[in-house]
Amino acid sequence: MTPAPATPVLSIRGLTVRAERDGQPGQTLVDDVSFDLAPGQVIGLIGESGAGKSTIGLAALGYSRPGCVITAGSVLYKGGDIVHMTERERQLLRGADIAYVAQSAGASFNPAHRLLQQVCEIPIARGLAAPAKARENAIGLFQSLDLPEPQRFGGYFPHQVSGGQLQRAMAAMAMAASPAIVVFDEPTTALDVTTQVEVLAAFRRLIQSHGTAAIYIAHDLAVVAQLADRIMVLRHGKMVEYGDTRDILERPRQPYTQKLVRERTRKFAAAPGAERDERLLTLRNVSASYKSFRNVVHDIDLDVDRSDTFAIVGESGSGKSTLARVIVGMLPRQSGMLELAGETLPASFKERTREQLRRIQLIYQMPDIALNPHQTVYETIARPIQFYFNPPKDEVRAQAEELLRQIELPLEFMTRKTSMLSGGQKQRLCIARALAAKPDVMICDEATSALDPLVAEEILELLRRLQTTHRMGLVFISHDLGVVRRFCNKVIVMKRGAIVDGGAIEKVFAPPLHEYTALLMSSVPQMRPGWLDETLRARSQKQTDAIAQSAA
Repeated sequence: MTPAPATPVLSIRGLTVRAERDGQPGQTLVDDVSFDLAPGQVIGLIGESGAGKSTIGLAALGYSRPGCVITAGSVLYKGGDIVHMTERERQLLRGADIAYVAQSAGASFNPAHRLLQQVCEIPIARGLAAPAKARENAIGLFQSLDLPEPQRFGGYFPHQVSGGQLQRAMAAMAMAASPAIVVFDEPTTALDVTTQVEVLAAFRRLIQSHGTAAIYIAHDLAVVAQLADRIMVLRHGKMVEYGDTRDILERPRQPYTQKLVRERTRKFAAAPGAERDERLLTLRNVSASYKSFRNVVHDIDLDVDRSDTFAIVGESGSGKSTLARVIVGMLPRQSGMLELAGETLPASFKERTREQLRRIQLIYQMPDIALNPHQTVYETIARPIQFYFNPPKDEVRAQAEELLRQIELPLEFMTRKTSMLSGGQKQRLCIARALAAKPDVMICDEATSALDPLVAEEILELLRRLQTTHRMGLVFISHDLGVVRRFCNKVIVMKRGAIVDGGAIEKVFAPPLHEYTALLMSSVPQMRPGWLDETLRARSQKQTDAIAQSAA
């Protein structure tokens, strides 16, 4: 006898969300979307930047971004329509019954308070747990999410941990009140591949053990395949295709879905090696640390030529982003030498000339932190043009429009506030702002991590064209080894602040592999259900064998 289907914990019917300006409806962002979500079920939302994924996820909380309005449809939770509740009623649901894990954890934590205090806030404030019990539960969540030193981790401030660690801390904050529904909005975007495996496994354990229903938003089909029971493919706010995960991956019916699947399964060829030319960036024995952490990066040597695409890979907390901050002078090096085209650079950006600042630009990992939400797109792009070159106003406008065309955002976006952009659109704007300075070296810190595969490919091709045109050196920090193998010609592999492997791409990623490099490569998600379980079993067996060998 076939069991009766579970009663949905959330039912979305005919959801329509439109942009609104001066009280008048504008572009349709989500167009007549419907689905049911049962307890313990995970629905994955897939689509390009601006497809409406995050808008749907936020609507599940009865929320719409500034400048957007839910114009039709219903969001039913326990018999009540969240859309028509009072704001006070919605506030009581958020965090306790329906929780949200945002794409940018860095913009979601209060920098003035320690992590443990923020994770415990909802259960204590809502009377769901006494302070001691809330702290005990939080430490348990830290442990299950594989965060370092769970007993001490909550004592850190947000800026004292890596981006990947902060993203996991936000998942702990969302689960602290044991909500019925969790909306995961690109929760592994900032994570390296090895950490992503553990975090995905932890998410799944939490969902299964609590019977939590989840909406999982991502641009990586392989990641969604490990968690989602069903997948909805979106484009331009419309549902393109919806079905069981295995059917979507193995038998996609719509051309757009087929294109997404092909892009994710396409094998990347190694990038051609760049010819030896002018040395742009040289680091020798560079070390740096924060006050609360010692030896964040130490004894770093690297050389970047003018035509190099130089990759830095490693786990979360390995020092990749810290090294980028050292190069641009945001974190002064404590020792070692750093040269730009033979000229020794001061350790701090405060001591560097305007020309030295212009020649090295950084595209940040977290666009929400990097962009001023009160500025327009035009103001964001125009500022570096004016600061470094100070051309006439009409020339500033012309250059800004050209940059907008290059990153493929409509010119009408010029007047939009950056807060009105999607995550992927914000990341593209960060790229345009860096390009506006016409740098010699551009450091891309996970610059395509927030983008869907099709848009990411376009951005990579844009960077390659710009590099060829301007003979610009690129330092490419990424956890996507497939992109690194295709896009870069050199790589260093970092672990715990040190370089453990490095050289030409075709040598580093060819057998025999360094043990740590092999671990990274084996952790790249494959687009089939069950891959996560296979990987976890293989890791467990390897640990068991290592223990047995040690005992022998």
